[in-house]
Amino acid sequence: MFELSSGQKHALHCCLLLGTILFFELQSGGIKLYYTDDDAGQFDPFVSYGYAFAWFLYLLRLLTLLSLPQFLCNFFGLVLFNAFPEEPVSRRDDSKETLVTPFICIRTVTRGDFPDLIRRNVTRNIATCIDAGLQNFLFEVVTDKPFDIPKDSRIRLIVVPPNYKTKSGTLFKARALQYCLEADVNILGDNDWVVHLDEETLLTCRSINGIMNFVSDGRHQFGQGLITYANEEVVNWWTTLADTFRVAEDMGKLRCQFYLFHKPLFSWKGSFVVTKFQAERDVSFDNGLDGSVAEDCYFAMVAFSKGYSFNFIEGEMWEKSPFTLADFLQQRKRWVQGIYLVVHSRHIPLPVKFLLSLSLYAWLTMPLTIFNLVFASVYPLPPSYWCNFWSTFIAAASFYMYIFGVFKSFTVRQIGLKRYAFLIAGALFTIPFNVIIEITAVIWGIFSKKHKFYIVQKQINRPEVLPV
Repeated sequence: MFELSSGQKHALHCCLLLGTILFFELQSGGIKLYYTDDDAGQFDPFVSYGYAFAWFLYLLRLLTLLSLPQFLCNFFGLVLFNAFPEEPVSRRDDSKETLVTPFICIRTVTRGDFPDLIRRNVTRNIATCIDAGLQNFLFEVVTDKPFDIPKDSRIRLIVVPPNYKTKSGTLFKARALQYCLEADVNILGDNDWVVHLDEETLLTCRSINGIMNFVSDGRHQFGQGLITYANEEVVNWWTTLADTFRVAEDMGKLRCQFYLFHKPLFSWKGSFVVTKFQAERDVSFDNGLDGSVAEDCYFAMVAFSKGYSFNFIEGEMWEKSPFTLADFLQQRKRWVQGIYLVVHSRHIPLPVKFLLSLSLYAWLTMPLTIFNLVFASVYPLPPSYWCNFWSTFIAAASFYMYIFGVFKSFTVRQIGLKRYAFLIAGALFTIPFNVIIEITAVIWGIFSKKHKFYIVQKQINRPEVLPV
């Protein structure tokens, strides 16, 4: 079968993205090829609908533009940088079979509810590191509940004592991460590096090569890369296809903010995080209750305020989407609440969190802005072409990002053309479902207790085979 080159794939993707936006703009009137007599006809909505309702309609239209900065960032990230780059190749010395790099600690934090999963993934990740030629590394498993792990000199188990308290009263995952920074626990030096993984995260040789290049370069203290969710066994196709949007955000917004600005303008995620230890210790995870629910977001904002530099890491890691719709909803609710606490924290300067705040309030106002779908036709407003153009741009970019997420998660060679087309259609069909989930998460998150940390099911129940 004919295989497109990396550059050809990127060019085709850019044409599809621009074509999607153009189609949406022409359909909505955001771009007009010609004008009719109807375009000149104006009416006064304040007379037709009354002042209060007219202002309400205008407010709904303007609220849709809160998400414009992040969608512009997604657009430029997907267009300016190759969306289908060649696999990263480690900058190793050809005369050596292994990679000589700074010491790397690969750290997984768990409450201890899924010991089989941890044992299986740590063993597999070590094998991947060895296959990639990495030798100067250690795996740390940090847990609240003790459990047995394979006997291996490359694995260190850290059990967080039940009575351990941070100075600011940090809880949950942030508490465990802060415990690792304590002088009597830590074994890392200032120039060592830490790779943070979630319980279910699987390394790939591509991600290890990307990490090696990042730490060897040494110009940036923090980095993050792409995570995909449709690898190997897919537990829930509905949530996995819904998460294709997150894959597109990694390749769009995440790459744009790190490649162009080297700052977490819209924050980052809590996994596939690479930090220089000296910088991590300086930023710390001891950020009180407000920094405990979305500890990754709070950490990024503090690092941003301290002037640290970020970059994107090539390669990808693998994770699983939530196994049930209930867990999917709980996950989104925690994100809403955690980011809300970060944005409203008095300890983070407004200039640092400004774009994150716009992104959050675009999310929080979704229950209102969704009414534009009805009101735009039932209660039309006089044409405002700039508003129409940009709101249509947001809708078109959002629509395409689900398609692109499938492009990055599957290949035609892997699943065949018919199934490939079916998955693209399936991802688009999840859009209404995603909207309902997001709106429910927002309403639930606003009116419920915010300092909670729900852990989704991550372990597939199957017989475990431990290595000899």
